[in-house]
Amino acid sequence: MQSGKSYHYYRVFAAACVGMLLFGIVMLSLGSTLPEITRKYQLDDVSAGSLASLLPTGILVGSLIFGPIVDRFSYKYLLVLCSVIIAIGMGGIASASGLFFLQLSFFLIGFGGGAINGGTNALVADISHDHQKTGSANLSLLGVFFGVGALSMPSVMAMLSKWYPYDQILLGIGAVIMIPALFFFTINYPEPKQKQSVSIVKSASLFKDQSLLILAFVLFFQSAFEGIFNNWTTTYLQRIRGFSESEALTVLSIYVIGLTATRLLLAGLLRTISEKLVLYLSICSLILGVCGLMIFHDIIAVYFVAAVLGIGTAAVFPTILGFVGELYQKLRGTAFSVVFFIAVFGNILVNFLVGLLSEKMGISRYPSILLGVVIMILVVFTIYDRSSRKGSRH
Repeated sequence: MQSGKSYHYYRVFAAACVGMLLFGIVMLSLGSTLPEITRKYQLDDVSAGSLASLLPTGILVGSLIFGPIVDRFSYKYLLVLCSVIIAIGMGGIASASGLFFLQLSFFLIGFGGGAINGGTNALVADISHDHQKTGSANLSLLGVFFGVGALSMPSVMAMLSKWYPYDQILLGIGAVIMIPALFFFTINYPEPKQKQSVSIVKSASLFKDQSLLILAFVLFFQSAFEGIFNNWTTTYLQRIRGFSESEALTVLSIYVIGLTATRLLLAGLLRTISEKLVLYLSICSLILGVCGLMIFHDIIAVYFVAAVLGIGTAAVFPTILGFVGELYQKLRGTAFSVVFFIAVFGNILVNFLVGLLSEKMGISRYPSILLGVVIMILVVFTIYDRSSRKGSRH
């Protein structure tokens, strides 16, 4: 089916899904390789921590720059170049001669992943509106592939590590990533939104747009929630609840499975149900899940809580990005850049604050922090909901 827009809808959507799968791999690359890297290079906690900070820093920078690029030049070269950068980063981790090249490699992986994450979301929003399809539903389906990538990285590492050292596995993954890069190069994409150079002043003005900032801060807190849940849950469950490492990791796996399965379901539901209703139900699920984490101590109950939290997490990013895509069609890529930059910054900042609080007060306060973040998601989205209703009346 060839659209009237000079690109093939399903091929472009497939390219976006492959790109999101790569981002899922990127997000799990550090956790999957850090123990082996620490042993090989005999890194202390400070050096290992520098790698943990450079990956999200790269994602932050990539999230900021992709929007003006796709608005001006469309998506092909961004996807191709960032795939190559990720592959180089994987190869760099495998063959680094010292800490500096490890740090550079993790930054490159984060940079390429952050740009691909934002670019693929903006791309799906573009083609959804071109074809009168529901952006939130398609963005939810896109998010499924993040889960596939996130689950595949540790699984592949665990399976292949029986026969190969981690550096050879990473070199192989880097080589395989070049296949999507070739695929990205062979297809056509939507025309750029801005045929002329994108005005820096016009782009920067989006950081002052009230509606966009409110939506961005919903994702600021949502990204913070996802980050601290992924990074601190296992520590809390082992230190405070006394769970084994395998039980704590199973909780994380159930959370990701719940998120991924729900996004697959939402790809259909969001075509028929109000996005705002789905979002409110999702936030309620998050509140119930966090309260369950506070109350229940049995491992089976905590497994159930993890599934509820995954279900609640699933809709927030796709629906908010759907709203952004609808409101800012002429500078959609740049608007997505603003939103993702603020969201990733929220992840980094709140994770840092949780680290400080856990050092000063102990990790036992972790569920209360989670609850506070979820309440902020509800408060900020309610502000947006009320302001949008007032605007629609005028």
